Amino acid sequence: MLPSAFGAGPRQMALDLALPESHARDDFLEAPCNMAALRLIESWPNWPAPVVALVGPPGSGKSHLGAIWADLAGARRLSARDLAGTVPADALATGALLLEDAGPKTAEVALFHLMNSAREDKAFVLMTTREAPVAWGAGLKDLASRLRALPVVVLDEPEDALLRAVLVKLFADRQMLADAEIVEFLARRMERSLDAARRLVAGLDRETLEQGRRLTRPLAARVLDRIMQPSLI
Repeated sequence: MLPSAFGAGPRQMALDLALPESHARDDFLEAPCNMAALRLIESWPNWPAPVVALVGPPGSGKSHLGAIWADLAGARRLSARDLAGTVPADALATGALLLEDAGPKTAEVALFHLMNSAREDKAFVLMTTREAPVAWGAGLKDLASRLRALPVVVLDEPEDALLRAVLVKLFADRQMLADAEIVEFLARRMERSLDAARRLVAGLDRETLEQGRRLTRPLAARVLDRIMQPSLI
């Protein structure tokens, strides 16, 4: 047992078991902030260009949307960090490629050749990235030109309704009982991101297991303060 950070009682050691996250289309929560991105994914193959960038912060839904498209298009999946060692023809063998976590550190020559190959072979590439490609500062002039012309769809900051829905789903995934008052309390005060929602629910799950207590508003407030403002703890 461990001493409690929140109270005087003993705490049980809780195993932080990562739960599998479904990337099925039926499990994607639609909202105004992601509707443009979802429309683009579902409009394939009627895209404005062979290569498209999906931009959003961590936890915004890029991986989920990418997985939906990969399933729809029969796309191969490749991490951008592995692009330098990949032959474009192999990457585009199915006619579609999901290139994940692209950014300023992505191998420029390899990316340039991949984009050219996609155009020549009439293949498709969906790149997921945290920042718009035009802001990567590519040193290769021809690549910089390609990136400036690249169609981009952005995942906007989630609305309150989406945050509430995500919290409810995350609690349900962990089989936690959270009433509407607690969900509303958290949604109004938490960081405005889906990644923060995942961290928050994981922290609440761990805390209730360690304390052997049900989820209450005071407990939720303490965990919220600890996770959203770590520098104050």
